Amino acid sequence: PPSNVAEMLHRAFTAGALAPVSAHHAARVCGCARVGSLYRHLSTTPTPQPASPPLGSGAVLPRVAPPGDKQHARTAVDEDLDTWGAAFAKATVDLAKMDVRTISYHESAARLRALLKTGLLRHTDLRDHPDRFFLAHRLLARHAPQLGPGFWVRFTVHYNLCAGTVLALGNEDQVRLLDEWQAEGSLGCFALTEKLAGVSSGLVVNTQAHLQDDGTFLLHSPDRGAFKNWISQGLVADRSVVVADLRVRGRSCGPHAFLMSVRDSQGGEPVTGVVLEDMGAKTVGNDLDNAAIGFDKVVLPRSALLNRFSDIAADGSGVEQKVEGMPLFHMIGQRLFTGRVAVAQAALEFRRGLFASTRAYADAKPCWAPSGNPVLSDIPQLKALFVENEQSLARLDAFVGKCEARLSEALRAGEVPSVSLVDAIAVAKVAAVESSIDICHRLKNDVGSYALMVGSGFENQDFLTMCKFAEGDSRVLMQKMARDRLRLFEKQQQKGGGADAAAWDEETRECAALSADLAAAVAANRGKSGGSAAGDGGDSGGNPGKQAAWDAHWEQVYALAHTIMRNKMDSFMAE
Repeated sequence: PPSNVAEMLHRAFTAGALAPVSAHHAARVCGCARVGSLYRHLSTTPTPQPASPPLGSGAVLPRVAPPGDKQHARTAVDEDLDTWGAAFAKATVDLAKMDVRTISYHESAARLRALLKTGLLRHTDLRDHPDRFFLAHRLLARHAPQLGPGFWVRFTVHYNLCAGTVLALGNEDQVRLLDEWQAEGSLGCFALTEKLAGVSSGLVVNTQAHLQDDGTFLLHSPDRGAFKNWISQGLVADRSVVVADLRVRGRSCGPHAFLMSVRDSQGGEPVTGVVLEDMGAKTVGNDLDNAAIGFDKVVLPRSALLNRFSDIAADGSGVEQKVEGMPLFHMIGQRLFTGRVAVAQAALEFRRGLFASTRAYADAKPCWAPSGNPVLSDIPQLKALFVENEQSLARLDAFVGKCEARLSEALRAGEVPSVSLVDAIAVAKVAAVESSIDICHRLKNDVGSYALMVGSGFENQDFLTMCKFAEGDSRVLMQKMARDRLRLFEKQQQKGGGADAAAWDEETRECAALSADLAAAVAANRGKSGGSAAGDGGDSGGNPGKQAAWDAHWEQVYALAHTIMRNKMDSFMAE
């Protein structure tokens, strides 16, 4: 039966006995190219159109080898990572059997608990073996065309956001807890975003953690707007990292991270004062629980504060910085950097798998013609789209891969990434996701009715929408790129240090035009308001201020961001 053929091909590939090209060729020869189950298996593997980067490479770039015999060292590292990757892929092969339409939150979570207990990916690998961390994310993303975003998000929330924050901000005792979690199969979530605050607000949070006279903390949501919102894995998690405004003697000390138990035991009842609410059904990823979480005067021990870099002062008067030049704000944000690289790679893997399975279908789908025996992939617009995708993927794979390599170096060294790398990672996230959304949408509209079929992968295209919103909304990141660049331009002009206008490049010309247009809009607003300073500080009397002028020129803002991204990709790859 075709289903048996599909299973045999998939197992042969997983065992390393069948190359990707051979797998697709065998599918066509066996007459099973249109069998949905076969596509569900094959599209989770590397594919010949376009060829995936080597399993352990993360990109087409060579790894930086340690001193000594560099070629031998790099080969040894590659082989070790390939062996590890094969073991991880084998441990997750059964994910393809999940029916994400019917599986419960707890059943889905049980699969992650089982994977966690294997110990294949340690919580400390984010620091010690970041190549494994990123490879694991890529391998799981290859299931996304069939499974949607649910399990991938569940995985990255636990390993990157929750455990990764403990690893980055925790003291030695707190980090040692990660080994206990691994042995127990305990899952975590990350409670930062709130209904009215979170990442977009610059980590301004309304949830409060009050230091009490006995040294404990009282965690409290003062209103519904302070409820943590869209917290993935929030309904089944055993542990949580909660970002709250630390209050000492009634004074705000800014956002700090606290580690707490959400439940009294694994799978048990929520601890007293923790309020959990289901966010409801979604278009995809309904195997993943998303929660709104409130705190009603939850008592946390002093040890709950992740205090590697910041702690309560000895006299209890406030907070002391334990490591100079390492603001806690930046360290909490570190997880965004690893997450953005992982999200960018996940978008590319989803796109790669979707194009691969669609290409396999199109190669085997006969089309009527007055002469000859054309197939669907011979249609000019599809043929051009397949070529365009290969070229675009090659460029993005190289760029995102270099971001991963540079970030991995910083993670191993325990260093904060450079400003240039942080900017490149933001560009990687936006470029990989937005490009994938665009080209997959065009593929869907050119391939015909196949795109409407369950099992084609197109039904899970909202995986890319999830990527767009995750780890910093793409639109928000693009606005930040444009705003930061515009400020730099205006600062240079004020100092008189800018180059002659005749020598400006495209990016600088766009900055100049946007700056002039914004100034004109603000000046016009001042005139309408009788010379008031409305333009210097938001709205006044119903007249638009700077923000309104910025919003009115949104097309120029995003055009500038696109130019910035193109230039950043070119300059970063030239380094």
